[in-house]
Order: sequence, then C-alpha cells, then structure tokens
Amino acid sequence: MTAPVRATWVQPEDLVGHELRQAAEDGRDARALAHRWYEAGGSPAPERGGASASPAPPALRAVALRLLDELALLDSPLADDEPTELDAIRAACPDRPRPPAGPRTVDRDRLHAAWLGRAAGCLLGKPVEKLPLEGIRALARATGNWPLSTWFTGKGLPPALAATYPWNRRSAPTSLAENIDGMPEDDDLNHPLLALRLLQRYGRDFGTADLARLWLEELPAGRTFTAERIAYRNLLDGIEPPDTARHRNPFREWIGAQIRADVHGWTRPGDPVAAAEQAHRDACLSHTGNGVYGAMFTAAALAEAAGGGTDVHGCLAAGLRVVPPRSRFARAVRDGIATAREESGFDAVVDRLHAAYGRYHWVHVLPNAALLAAALTHADGDFTGSICRAVSGGWDTDSNGATAGSLAGLLAGHPDALPERWTAPLKNRLATSVPGFDTVGFDTLADLTHRLTQEEALRP
Repeated sequence: MTAPVRATWVQPEDLVGHELRQAAEDGRDARALAHRWYEAGGSPAPERGGASASPAPPALRAVALRLLDELALLDSPLADDEPTELDAIRAACPDRPRPPAGPRTVDRDRLHAAWLGRAAGCLLGKPVEKLPLEGIRALARATGNWPLSTWFTGKGLPPALAATYPWNRRSAPTSLAENIDGMPEDDDLNHPLLALRLLQRYGRDFGTADLARLWLEELPAGRTFTAERIAYRNLLDGIEPPDTARHRNPFREWIGAQIRADVHGWTRPGDPVAAAEQAHRDACLSHTGNGVYGAMFTAAALAEAAGGGTDVHGCLAAGLRVVPPRSRFARAVRDGIATAREESGFDAVVDRLHAAYGRYHWVHVLPNAALLAAALTHADGDFTGSICRAVSGGWDTDSNGATAGSLAGLLAGHPDALPERWTAPLKNRLATSVPGFDTVGFDTLADLTHRLTQEEALRP
C-alpha cells in the first residue's frame, strides 16, 4: 500500500489545534468549539512539525473544516488595539517618523553587507532550527562554542548527545561548519529575492495582488511554509487578497511576513514609514495583526539603518514607532529591549524571555520579536554578537539570525567590516529555486538592489 502524502501546514485536522491555540492567545472564547473537536476525536496541533503522523478519517476532516470556519467568526477583545488595515494602524501611531526632506540613497557597499549579513545569520541558525533551547546550548557547549561565537559543528560531538538532539535533518548537510559550501537555499533568502523581483517588475507602488501573481508565477509551492503555504493554497482556490490571509489560516500571526521585509527597508533609506507601508502591502497577502507588524517593524528599522544616521537602538526605536503601541507585538519588542538592558549575561536574558513567551509556538512572531530585539540591544551593533545572540536564544533560529544579520550588516556599512569567518564560507554564491537567481553572487544582489534605490531617487 502506498503511504499517504502528508503535506505540511495545510491538513485541516492539524489546523484546528493551531487555531484553538491562536484563539486562546488573542482572547477569543473557543472552549465550546474545543470541546466539540476533542469529543469528535481531534488532537492538538503538532508541537514542532507541520503535519500529524496520520491523515484524519473523512468525518473528522469535515468537522475540522466546519470548526475552522466557526472559529473565524469569534470576535477578539484585542481587535481594536491590533488592527490590520493601514489607515487604522496609522491612526494608532501618532508618533510615526517623518519622511526625509528629499530623496535618499544608500551606499552599494552597505547593501552588500546587508545581503551577506542576512545570509550568514540565516546559515548559522539552520542546523539548530526546531531544537529546544536546552539542546542548542548542550550542542554548542559540547564543542567548546558557548557562548556561541562561530558555526555549529558535529566534529567532536558525543554520540549520545547527537542522538538526543539531532541537527535539523534538511539543513545539517549544508550548514554545519564542516559542510558549508556557499549559501544553501532557504525561504529566508528566497523571499528577499522575490521582493527584489517584485520591485523590479512593479516598482514601489506594487499592490498585494501583484505579489500574489508573482508567487504563483515564480515561487514553487513546496518552498512555502505556514502562513505562506495557506495563502498560496487560498490563491489556487480562487480566494482574493487580503482574504488569502484570513481564510482557514491559523499561522497569520507567525513570523513569515517578517522574513519578507528586508528589501522594503533596504530600498527606502531614511524613510521608515514608507518602508513599513511597503512591507504592509506585502504582508497582507498572508498575515494579519501582529504578523503584519513584524514586517512593518523590520522594514522600518532597516530603512533607518540604511539611512546611515543612527545606531541599532535608534533603528529599533524607529521600528516601534510604526506599529500600534498597545499591540502585543510592540509590548514584546519593549520587553526584549528592557530585559537586555537589565541583564549583563545574555543567557539570563533568554531564560527570562522563554519564561515569559514560552507558551507561544516557536514560529509565532511574538516570542521571536522579543528575542530579536533583545539580541540586537544586548549586542549593541556588533555583528558577531548580534547573530550569535539571536541564534543562541532558540525559537526560529534561522529567521532571527537572518534579520539580526541584515540590520547589523547595514550598520557595519561594508562587506570588509564583517568578520571573514562569516563571509568566506558563503563563497559569494546563493542557491535558490527562484527563477533567474540560482548561484547568484551577493555582490550582484547588492548591485541590483542599489540600482532600485538609484532609480527611485532620480524619479521626479
């Protein structure tokens, strides 16, 4: 008998558990619906993977589909503080940064460092993605790499420890120190490539529907995950944006939109608000509320860094000014910053954040926002410190490492300012399934990104 295909992140019987968890987090009373689900034989959502081991029988799957639709009708008491529509977000942010007096440009070398930083931080986090915090610490300590300061390695690792905490099976062959040979494919780099293509094709005034068309044309479905996979499926079912973000999508407040924001920030130097609003149009294809704020915050912080006029703390402050201050996202960022300022050792920072945010799924945007803000604050702009702290804190290690590396790379200002141990193994080569970009060099990506900023600056 042929084994069933267990496509991750889309099975209705798996989505219900995630939606029940999301309902509890945003204050919706779903107790009666949860009772019906478990009475019918349903299970909680998989803790770390994207699909349960076995498919549900047809009757249980039908219950799952009905409950997903009923859960969507429950009102959240947090809705007024966490809007998705741009006008409401603007109204909630009276302290938004002002636009620059005139067109601003960003140095090509600064963009090169940002691309390299994003890749290095992502690659550092790849082998320990999905591992619990205690596993990350144990693996690094066993090889003399704690506090984390360089690539993870399997050399010298005790077999019993390797069996207890196995590396990410898809990433270890390309991301452990002894295996690195250029930058392997990762969604944290695929999406910036797609954003580059989006701006090349449609310009800064692109619409969310333009991004949807681009995904269908150039993004393989198998290279999407969580909210992006649900949105992709919804597009194929004929659902239009922004409903693609809401329909049976329990991952709409996870980290996916945040990993798509970098190019929007890089190409809006010194203009955090414009960068955030650009990222908003991108994010709304697949995310709502806090998921959208992750993209807006990141784009704004990167735009501030691209402008070259402040330090990492000013960048984080600019990011906070474009998201609703009463939202859970803003609170998580503030918590991360405050905790980093209160503790001298970063392990203590991480322990406090895990105690406060450990109830969330490891891909949810909120714990990762707190950790990212803490890592960047604690490292005070240092590149190695930024990516190593972001990865050593667990949760979505490759995504946090990538965003930390992007911002720290921008602030470093030049590829030569990044330590060679992080850039040399990349070999100026990026693997990707995005058409036209496979094996592209980071210097070429810097040229393409710089050209976009120059073209916009010259427009009347």
